Formats: sequence, structure tokens, C-alpha cells
Amino acid sequence: MSWAEKQFYDVVNSGEGILEKIEKLKRDPRRELDAHKLRGKLEGKWSCSLGADIRMVCEIGDENKEIVVVAVGSHKIYR
Repeated sequence: MSWAEKQFYDVVNSGEGILEKIEKLKRDPRRELDAHKLRGKLEGKWSCSLGADIRMVCEIGDENKEIVVVAVGSHKIYR
């Protein structure tokens, strides 16, 4: 298991901060989590940090107030 994978499982298993991040996503996903637009093959999607080397890629639907998580992992998810 890579260092990033271990970090991911540690974050998920501890639950520490995950609920806070979800609450922030509900309020204002772009501003609260410092989300940024992605380009290239992930154009139209957004990315934010969940801690250490863990990133979340998601689609944010403003009209239907829906957030679809596309991927969670290390920076490798951008490839």
C-alpha cells in the first residue's frame, strides 16, 4: 500500500474532519473547500483537498444543488 493510500484510509477510518468537510460542501462547495476548476480531460469538474495528499474530484450542479464525487485519492487521480 502506498503512502497516499494509507493516508486516505487513515482519514476515512478516523472520520476526523470528514463530516466537517461535508457540511462545508453543503454551504458553499467552491469557497468553503477552496475548490478549483480543473482543465484538460477533467474540464468541467472541480477539485479540493481532503487533507495531506488526498484530493477529491467532483461535479457541482448549481441548478439541482447536487455534488457528484467522481474520484478520491492522491494526485494520481488527475491522470
